[in-house]
Amino acid sequence: MVVCGDDALAHRIAAELADVYRQDVVLLVPAGSGPDTDGPRVRVRASDRTPPDETALSEAGVHRAQALALLYEDDEVNMRAAFLARRLNPHIRLVLRMYNRNLGRRMAELLDQARGQAEEQDTADTTHRAEGGRGTGDGHDATTIVLSDADTAAPALAATAVTGTRKIVQADGLLLRAAERAPAERRTGRPGGNEAAPGGNEAAPGPVTLALLSSTTHDPAGADGSDRSGRLAPRLLPDDEQVRAAAGHGTVVLEAVSHEPALPRRRESRGASPRELLSPRVRWALAGVCCAVAALAVTSWVTTGDHLLHAAYLTLLDLFAIGDPAVGEPTARQVLQILAGLLGLVLLPLLIAGSLEALGAYRSAAALRRPPRGLAGHVVLLGLGRIGTRVLVQLHELGVPVVGVEEDPEARGIAHARTLRVPVVLGDVTQEGVLEAAKIHRARALLALTSADTTNLEAALCARPLNPDLLVALRLYDDDFATTVYRTLRAAHPDALTRSRSVSTLAAPAFATAMMGRQILGAIAVERRVLVFAALDIADQPRLAGRTVAEAFRPGAWRILALDTSRPDPAEDADGRNAPEVAGGPRRSAAEPSGLLWDLHPGYVLHPGDRVVVAATRAGLAELLGRAADPAPGRAPPAVAPPPGDRTGRRGPPRADDT
Repeated sequence: MVVCGDDALAHRIAAELADVYRQDVVLLVPAGSGPDTDGPRVRVRASDRTPPDETALSEAGVHRAQALALLYEDDEVNMRAAFLARRLNPHIRLVLRMYNRNLGRRMAELLDQARGQAEEQDTADTTHRAEGGRGTGDGHDATTIVLSDADTAAPALAATAVTGTRKIVQADGLLLRAAERAPAERRTGRPGGNEAAPGGNEAAPGPVTLALLSSTTHDPAGADGSDRSGRLAPRLLPDDEQVRAAAGHGTVVLEAVSHEPALPRRRESRGASPRELLSPRVRWALAGVCCAVAALAVTSWVTTGDHLLHAAYLTLLDLFAIGDPAVGEPTARQVLQILAGLLGLVLLPLLIAGSLEALGAYRSAAALRRPPRGLAGHVVLLGLGRIGTRVLVQLHELGVPVVGVEEDPEARGIAHARTLRVPVVLGDVTQEGVLEAAKIHRARALLALTSADTTNLEAALCARPLNPDLLVALRLYDDDFATTVYRTLRAAHPDALTRSRSVSTLAAPAFATAMMGRQILGAIAVERRVLVFAALDIADQPRLAGRTVAEAFRPGAWRILALDTSRPDPAEDADGRNAPEVAGGPRRSAAEPSGLLWDLHPGYVLHPGDRVVVAATRAGLAELLGRAADPAPGRAPPAVAPPPGDRTGRRGPPRADDT
């Protein structure tokens, strides 16, 4: 494996491949960056050129590498390196980090076409690959995969800003919704939650509990633990006994798994709306003038006996002072003419005021909005770069009021904020008055997402005295530093909520899995741990085929969440004969609509034709995909324990590796 990059994401993915997937990795970084990824499986090489030239890629072993990850922050650098790598090794699997989604999709198509032409010219290599050599013959590998760390991390970061919000994963046409519930919510008896067991202190398990949090009824803030926090870390994918024993702890509960609906996109503002053109006072004044003109026209029609249209015509002429004087006409006509003239004098300043307001509205539509005076309960988003822009769009789509804070007026997210009509404060957050201008004292959360850990920390320290109850989420890279910051802030503000998230930690599982030839649906942050979701075919999973759902569940590693019923019925074999079914298992009729069955019976037997959605830890997914570490030399592989029986006592059919 070869990993090329110039920031923390490259180091994190190299460590992920080495520690979780047990792969030998060559990490190619710019000269002078200083390696911070140590390990016997990671070899760090420095390159003086960005992107790396042919010599650097050759020395890194691209000619014989299985996969290459290009993780530079500049999309153009990644594209240039991808073209060079495809020429050096037409069969290498490419994983590109691209911020521009449309350009990335077209790049993947172009690079795949180049690979197809190379395979046509090299039939011998194609034959070798079909006979079991490295390549994409297993049906899962993708020649070119384009991912974005911003898209992967944005949902988790946006969910952090709102306590108890739903965690949503949308990918590959699937929609997964999970909810983080506070300890007090577990006794409410809501569907999908956990109720207190009658006559005891233990909580009954809900349908699918994805994680047990470190927060409790006595300590709502929790420890915000990570993989290195030991007992303070949240427990991922617990079994029923662990859930019952953890009464009083917060949980992350799966709410639903379904096919993603085609929801209409929120309309983006392209300019001032009609209501923004004129102030309410001017609108009411114009409405009053129109009513007065109508009243004069009706009065003229009644008193003079003229036709209604002719009476209205004369009233308008008098209004604009272009009609003939009513000399020698009845007194009523003369009085109406004088009143219409006075009304015209009132209309003139209103027309001038309306024109000036409309001009100002159009000019302000192209400028950044300022936070309104009465704004409260909003989220202050610090940093409108690559990550901040995606989080800004995510919060806007969720309907959460946002105020952005950015020092650089040319930052990437400024244009998005202007288009979405999101208020932005330009200035250095460490300067006095910037956070006050963002109404931090009335905000509910602060998301500090700049690329500098010190800036994020300083913003949190400046915001705490202004709003002690503020929920603060920091973007921090170093886990030890994040732990120290959390403990210090918690000691200083025990009643406040402080969270730290790492973008590279949230995005690394997706990139590492893609380098192994697979793709995950997404990831959610559980405190500072990561839970990933993937769609797998049972035919490719000997650990799962022939087992029941209960037997396939491995606490702390993986759990089956849903069965894709949109595919052909897995209960039918290749000859069309029905395979035996488990009592209580999912039965589908021809009239039943296709979709995802996420409330699976524990006794349902997984057939080779099934496709399931699983939740897994990073290490659990690596083991499930068969990419875990090989036994050390001289040591026998660990014995596979026989699968436990399900809740009904029924065991699945024997497997080859069980005998």
